[in-house]
Amino acid sequence: MKDELEEAELLLHDALRLAFKSNNKKAVTYTYDLEDNVIIEISLKLASIYAAQNRQDLALAGYEFCISTLEEKIGREKESAEDVLSVEEKADTQLLLGMCLDACARYLLLSERPSRAQRMYERALQISEEILGERHPQTIVLMSDLATTLDAQGRFDEACVHAQRASDLARQMEHPELHVLLSNLAAVLMHREQYAQARELYQEALKRAELRRDELSAQHIREELAELARKSRRLL
Repeated sequence: MKDELEEAELLLHDALRLAFKSNNKKAVTYTYDLEDNVIIEISLKLASIYAAQNRQDLALAGYEFCISTLEEKIGREKESAEDVLSVEEKADTQLLLGMCLDACARYLLLSERPSRAQRMYERALQISEEILGERHPQTIVLMSDLATTLDAQGRFDEACVHAQRASDLARQMEHPELHVLLSNLAAVLMHREQYAQARELYQEALKRAELRRDELSAQHIREELAELARKSRRLL
């Protein structure tokens, strides 16, 4: 069974690659139902693999394929009666769109395209807030990620509003990634030259990361604290 699934994924990989190159969705439609959410999920995984391999054109084509296909599907589903398509099924498709927007935004941010990433995160956040609510863990993470894209554009005041709200909600909800969200807020404060507040948050974030044995985050926070120390010394 595992071998059959792997073979099926490879076949889908080839079909999607050819479709992306020819910019022709019909090339895939003959073999697969493009609007099946399972197919979109596999396509999203393939796009993420391309992103990890730094194959930019294929990664972006994959993300755009997932997003545009879901947008078209959602547009047609809006008028569907509940006996044809349940509210839950419609919500699942919207959440999958949010997941695709999130993945694409992360790649765009890593590719130093924060303006495009911001638009993706704004849409993903709106979907998450509408369906899951503001206090849902995923919504809180998206709020913080949006702050990061604003911070990358030098829009520190706007970034601070979102990062602060995400951190406040994360504390209230005992979010498992609170240390990451605090670190994100600290980074924004450092860029606003609020060094004392940034240091306090970084130190708290570091303790929490160490308690959770998240060494990757802990190392990042230590590096940020070192950068903060260098910036602070320049003011002396």
